[in-house]
Amino acid sequence: MTGVVALVTGANRGIGQAFVEELLEQGARVYAGSRDPAAVQTPGAIPVGLDITDPAQVAAAAAGCADVNLLVNNAGLFTKQRLVLPEDPEAARAEMEVNYFGTLAMTRAFAPVLAANGGGQIINVLSVAAIVPTAFMGGYSPAKAATLFLSGITRAELEPQGTKVTALIVGSVDTRMADHVDGRKEDPRDIARAGLKAAAKGELTFDTDWMAVDARARLARDPVRYERGLGRLVHRAALRTGRE
Repeated sequence: MTGVVALVTGANRGIGQAFVEELLEQGARVYAGSRDPAAVQTPGAIPVGLDITDPAQVAAAAAGCADVNLLVNNAGLFTKQRLVLPEDPEAARAEMEVNYFGTLAMTRAFAPVLAANGGGQIINVLSVAAIVPTAFMGGYSPAKAATLFLSGITRAELEPQGTKVTALIVGSVDTRMADHVDGRKEDPRDIARAGLKAAAKGELTFDTDWMAVDARARLARDPVRYERGLGRLVHRAALRTGRE
């Protein structure tokens, strides 16, 4: 990572913080974007106040981090709401604003920055919910699916300037966002390490962990059964919480 100058969004905890730590350990210079820059506690990181849904802050980040050649779009929002029968009808819109439109805004703002620095690379941190309709993840699943398509379109549009794009399909990770998930969870540093290796190899879409690989295999073997199984989980969760 010598010579790499990275900006990581959502860098104050979870997978974002893990990317910051891993990049620093491998010798990169790292800007750590967060809505609250004071929450960035990683020694060596350069805190940047950044709400990716705020056009002024996105523009300021692009102007102030003009040496970036690696953009890690990690910031995300999961509201734990249903999509069609939610308690908060605005939750899905908020998830789309952060996970899709925020990532799009960052990509648009930093495309010329990356071009000026030799092309560079973009890593989009996605989810198993991007490759299969995940009912218990409400508006998050369609937002991540949209961002998977965004990754491919970005790759095509920015190919002439030499920008590479890697989309990471991430399973269950030991973060606050996955505190509702039972069972095995991956260490965020392992996800960051796998993601950086995948990007270095030029992978287009990469499954970062066992759950992501297993989900893709199940989907390939029997997509109807797998999707219905995920759908049933939303009802089991509702029964546990007394909502049904």
